[in-house]
Amino acid sequence: MPVPPLSDPGVRHVAFLRARVGLGDLLCSVPALRALRHARPDIRITVITWVETAPVLARFAPYIDELLPFSGYPGIPDRPPDGRRLHDLLSGAAARHFDLVLQAYGDRIAANEICERIGRSADARVGGFAAAGFTGRGELYLPYPRRVHEVHRHLALVRHLGVTGGDSALEFGKLPGDTAAFAALADRHGLVPGRYAVLHPGASATTRRWPPARFAAVADQLSSRGLEVVLSGVAAERYLGRAVLRHTRCRPVDLTGATTLGTLALLLRNAALLVANDTGVAHLAAATGTSSVTLFMAGDPVRWAYHDDRHRVVRAGVPCSPCPHLSCPIDLRCAQDLSVGAVLKEVRSLLD
Repeated sequence: MPVPPLSDPGVRHVAFLRARVGLGDLLCSVPALRALRHARPDIRITVITWVETAPVLARFAPYIDELLPFSGYPGIPDRPPDGRRLHDLLSGAAARHFDLVLQAYGDRIAANEICERIGRSADARVGGFAAAGFTGRGELYLPYPRRVHEVHRHLALVRHLGVTGGDSALEFGKLPGDTAAFAALADRHGLVPGRYAVLHPGASATTRRWPPARFAAVADQLSSRGLEVVLSGVAAERYLGRAVLRHTRCRPVDLTGATTLGTLALLLRNAALLVANDTGVAHLAAATGTSSVTLFMAGDPVRWAYHDDRHRVVRAGVPCSPCPHLSCPIDLRCAQDLSVGAVLKEVRSLLD
């Protein structure tokens, strides 16, 4: 392209469609947004996504100027479409006079279709990821890179459009009140920084959940090494915390449903270790610098894992893993294949 749009001084307002609700998805977008902000501090950045993600995006205010609420759209599975809100979205796009609208959602033709509609409403250029089968490709589109980590996928997109530099480090900003709230939580439960490990047995999909009895076995081993064990999760996962407790010999501190996003981040930052399923909390550990062991069953570690000395991966060895299913159509053999011994091997390696 003659002048890449993100290095064109005439491009001053950019919209990113990132209609995801997962914490990990949003965290993986931050390095690309940070690279854009550093390269072009004059550009106004609007993220088009679900309104309930506002508390997460607020932690990245240096890189994001506003959230434009997404309406849903046929073919995008995260939420049912809402015709009234679609009208509001298109009207809001027209009022903002975007110069560029980018499809940063993923490999779905529907995401390209709604970006084209937003672009027409705003009289803006349109580009971003080109989903497989999308016919409207041009120089502003990048064929969706499937076998790449999510962070590098988004960095590749902004680099394709003119952003130089940038790095893959994750981060998670603190907000006023986080530190005091965590200090009160730690004092209430007697948690000493560096002297406890966090286990997170939950995940949004059943195909990404390791059995609670196996988490309990890991908890007992951590306790035998002199570490306090803390269970984390959202309120809807309290049943998983109780299931782990039923199988343990030790007495973990159950904080399932008792943390905010800010206190959870600080709980991890001060922990010796996290053991978690493939879920957003594993990305939060990477962002807070916490050593972790992440368990992959249906999920794809090529896309979502952090492979370095502080972040270890244990994955199922069955032929059907990874898979796209949220609920297993057979017997969840991936979870059964992933052994306690394999997890403890990585735990011991990190702690030793």
